[in-house]
Amino acid sequence: MGAGGGAGAGTGGLDVPMLQRRLVEFAAARDWRPFHTPKNLVAALSVEASELMEIFQWLTPEESARVMDDADSAHRVTDEVADVLAYLLQLCEVLGIDALAALDAKIDRNERRFPVPEGP
Repeated sequence: MGAGGGAGAGTGGLDVPMLQRRLVEFAAARDWRPFHTPKNLVAALSVEASELMEIFQWLTPEESARVMDDADSAHRVTDEVADVLAYLLQLCEVLGIDALAALDAKIDRNERRFPVPEGP
């Protein structure tokens, strides 16, 4: 489901709106936009998150902490993380949600909801 290689193989110069534009262009070029409804994108997001979970399903906590040490499993994890993020960004684009602003606001709410415990 990837959008291909292209600019910013690392993270230099990448930002959320640019990645969302690339995803929109990728889907439009293949005439996939009609299928990118909120319902379908949420379903695809769930499937990709489950595929990520499958990698860790039977690992011990110690094994899961070392999953990136093996090149094959690291590649699988990285690909699934990318798929999850791609569908999440596409969902946000379709619904008009600023993902970073939503996360920032959620962290603010959590900081108020779960204050740091006072010392003795």
